Amino acid sequence: MKITCIKCGKMIADENHKGISASISGSIMGDEYIESYFYCDECEVYTLEIYHDRFLGEDDIRYQGPISKEKGEEIIKLIQQCEQPWDKKCRCEAHKKYFGDSLD
Repeated sequence: MKITCIKCGKMIADENHKGISASISGSIMGDEYIESYFYCDECEVYTLEIYHDRFLGEDDIRYQGPISKEKGEEIIKLIQQCEQPWDKKCRCEAHKKYFGDSLD
């Protein structure tokens, strides 16, 4: 699935998510959330893709934004503090701060 900018509709990532700026995964009440940020160089905003892998029920994907360049870069710096942002069971400070007190 190609990712398009939530503001202008320009394609900002291909089917393989080439073009992703950062991604982090967390487990909340048995469900996995994978949150990925994509930058549009035309609009200078980020689009957030949220993949919700439900333990029981259908998975879903939704999009949020636009997120300002400044706020997006702040979030990406936080995610980059984790050595394994793809590990939904990681409980490093970056994961805790990103997901708050919601992690399993």
